[in-house]
Amino acid sequence: MSSQPSPLGPIADGRPAGDPIDVVEALMVRLAAGSHLDRCGAMVVQHLTTGGKRLRARLALAAVDALGGTARDGVGWAAACELLHNASLVHDDVQDGDRVRRGSPTLWARHGEAQAINAGDLLLMLPTLALDEVDASPAVRWELARTLAWYAAETVRGQSLEMSLLGHRRLRWIDYERAAHGKTAGFFALPVAGAAALAELPRARGAALAQCFAHIGLVFQIQDDIIDLFGNKQRDKPGADLREGKVSALVAQHLELYPEEEGWWLGLLETPRDETTDRQVEQARRRFVEGGALEELLERVYTISRAAYDNPLLRELPQLNEVACATLDRALAGLRELDPSMPTYASATARG
Repeated sequence: MSSQPSPLGPIADGRPAGDPIDVVEALMVRLAAGSHLDRCGAMVVQHLTTGGKRLRARLALAAVDALGGTARDGVGWAAACELLHNASLVHDDVQDGDRVRRGSPTLWARHGEAQAINAGDLLLMLPTLALDEVDASPAVRWELARTLAWYAAETVRGQSLEMSLLGHRRLRWIDYERAAHGKTAGFFALPVAGAAALAELPRARGAALAQCFAHIGLVFQIQDDIIDLFGNKQRDKPGADLREGKVSALVAQHLELYPEEEGWWLGLLETPRDETTDRQVEQARRRFVEGGALEELLERVYTISRAAYDNPLLRELPQLNEVACATLDRALAGLRELDPSMPTYASATARG
């Protein structure tokens, strides 16, 4: 806990409040434990305490503040968003066969697939309980619950689509982008949609603001795909996406440039994970660099980021625009080692 005073005041169980993100962490653990800490709750706590940047929670806190909400409401909503995100991670690890996340064994690697699914299911239920921490009218709470359910459904649809891309031979950018918008971008839109509901903005305006952040979520997914091969995601080996047979942003971009190579990529992606060699991964890596896909993808990231930065709807709300710029900077942080020329948007905003 931070020793700095906070405007939060005490939360529901009477514990003193600290730094907002610390209070979010404490609330998530308390919800996972329930009335008594059983095995399923302990697995959830184990997953939550492996770390993570808490980007969705931080975005929720900042968006609620930017739209005039209270710190207490921000904590409840931030916990709801972060818990839902972590539910998707636990299930993703089972589906993808990933044994390491954040430098630690995944839940299924520790406890088996069945128990990991139980932990992920519990994490899906806890966001609604987190809404008890939000001081709002029944109508607003219903809108928050509806928003959670809608984005959760979109995330599942996006995950299902992503898993079907290879089998249906859908390796082009339009297919990748559709899956990424569902699977990842929604978790950047969700915190803002809820903040807009708390501010009692009209639903259409809230949805439009949330969509601005969905584009930032697409940037985040693209950089995540790039870092999987060219950076360090604290997993077993680089190139987990290729080994898992995922149609990543790099694959989709490369095939935009060289559609005649589809057969070679299908052969690589359809090779079972435990039979994919380091040499094959390195060969793919060289193709992305020498063929220009990496460079083109970095340029695409810049274009999407710039469009989000220049969005006139956000410019009407300076505080929320600052949140968008800070979120963009976090989404781009992993790429700056590859491309130091990538802009820093928060400093650009400060300069006016």
